[in-house]
Amino acid sequence: MKTRSVNPRNTHGVSRRELLHASLAAGAALAAWPLYSPPALWGGAVGTPKHGGTLRVRGWDPVHFDPHLTINNYTNYLLSFTHSRLVRHQVGADVPPGTFIVEPDVAERWEALDDTTYVFHLRQGVRWHPKPPLNGRELVADDVKFTYDRFLTEKGNANRFLLEPVDLVEVVDRYTVKFVLKEPYVWLVDTLAFPWTMWIVAPELVQQHGDLKKAETAIGTGPFMLERYDPNVKAVFKRHPDYYRQDQPHVDGVDWLIVPDESTALALYRTGQIDVGPQANNAVRQQDLDSLKQSHPHLMYRDILSIVPGVIFMRTDMAPFSDVRVRHAISHAIDRQASIDAIYVRGEPTPPVARGLVEWSLPIEQLGEGAKYYRYDPQEAKRLLAEAGYPKGFKTQLWVTTGLSRDLVDDAQLVQRYLKDVGIEAELKLQEHGAYMSTTMQGKFEGMVRSPFGIAWEPDAPLYRTFAADSSWNAGHLNDPKLTAMLKEQRRTKDIEARRKIIYDIQRYAAEQQYFVYLNVIVITASWAPYVKNYSPNITFDYGSRAAALWLDR
Repeated sequence: MKTRSVNPRNTHGVSRRELLHASLAAGAALAAWPLYSPPALWGGAVGTPKHGGTLRVRGWDPVHFDPHLTINNYTNYLLSFTHSRLVRHQVGADVPPGTFIVEPDVAERWEALDDTTYVFHLRQGVRWHPKPPLNGRELVADDVKFTYDRFLTEKGNANRFLLEPVDLVEVVDRYTVKFVLKEPYVWLVDTLAFPWTMWIVAPELVQQHGDLKKAETAIGTGPFMLERYDPNVKAVFKRHPDYYRQDQPHVDGVDWLIVPDESTALALYRTGQIDVGPQANNAVRQQDLDSLKQSHPHLMYRDILSIVPGVIFMRTDMAPFSDVRVRHAISHAIDRQASIDAIYVRGEPTPPVARGLVEWSLPIEQLGEGAKYYRYDPQEAKRLLAEAGYPKGFKTQLWVTTGLSRDLVDDAQLVQRYLKDVGIEAELKLQEHGAYMSTTMQGKFEGMVRSPFGIAWEPDAPLYRTFAADSSWNAGHLNDPKLTAMLKEQRRTKDIEARRKIIYDIQRYAAEQQYFVYLNVIVITASWAPYVKNYSPNITFDYGSRAAALWLDR
């Protein structure tokens, strides 16, 4: 696995500052840390857990609190504190970043009776939060059935594709629930572990409120209870006294401080007012990292290669993007390495399965015929545009959200510049994050989009939602029967090596077609105070489970 540690360089003969119109300082080269090292070297589970204290984290406002009516990651961040799933990904200091090992959550065990029947046996004594109308009652199989029936029938759920193979969910008895599939779906258990729309919700809350958008509906069986939510200010969580993991949470609570401005958030971390890094995934921007290490060498730092690819996607059902030559031209127009150097400092080009998920991701040089479209070649881009009937280029729109990071907006400006160089005039369209997630990211746009797309806890979800014609989240409006057939085949294939071959073939075919122009994955450097123990960063929305497992030694 390659990562780069370089000084930002000039692009097209202009400086980074001139190019991006942003104050992104060109710092000294950053030393690349190894992408895995023993927990003892970076603040692992050393000593006996201590109870008490409040974890302070920089956070963001959710669009609302209903996991079936939004794909917004901010909503899922908060629900990870309050809610549980049937199964989950392991957390703790001994979990290497980039690994997503499934373990029991409220289901203590599960079994596959055959290729289309899965039975989950629930823990007894799992309690809902002691708040009305649940009042601490026990979680039972009827709650699981209600959750997934709603998941599968809620028209507003853009993530329905994740469980599309599920035919029905049956209650066997009070503590047993059965999933019956329409066809084999080898990723079912992995998918149920996603910290994204898989939260188990209570029927009483939907009956009382009609939906789960209000903060008072954030009542679950998770490690923390939402004590107070002040929009644009903070969310306050207190430990769930009857959480089924009886020794957790170790902390008394979590203060989720809503700080939209990145510079302010970094200042909070520098001055010890928050306990973990100020960016998503508790990270520090690479541009700020060198100075932070110099002024705060005592902090813990940990590099992770991202599992979220950066992409350009477009309306493939509309001209000019329905022409593969135009898509090839767009890919050739982008200097991926120069983008890393100018904005992200460290990273590497990526195929459809992000390079951070190394078990399933192909190196670019193994993409076959599609590998050549990753080559920066503006002259070839112009030739392809002319061949497609656009010798003078064309005009379009380029959408980007302002709600993730300034780096993404800077990247979109750089993409705009590259496109202009080959004759494509892309009008930059900035969009607030909530509106962006409910419209543009679900395919309600015209033109092109520069975005992160396809977080890869396993390879099926990012590939299926991106490329399958019947995906409920088909943002690019794709309809390629060959690609859809391959996606369905890998879902049915039990033999892991045979499945891996299909997934590799999907990535090669997608690289040839360039329905999505895949750019880069970046190196993310997580950071946390040394008194935060039993903590390992990972690229996941599950802030709550990590907060429950750690303790504060201060």
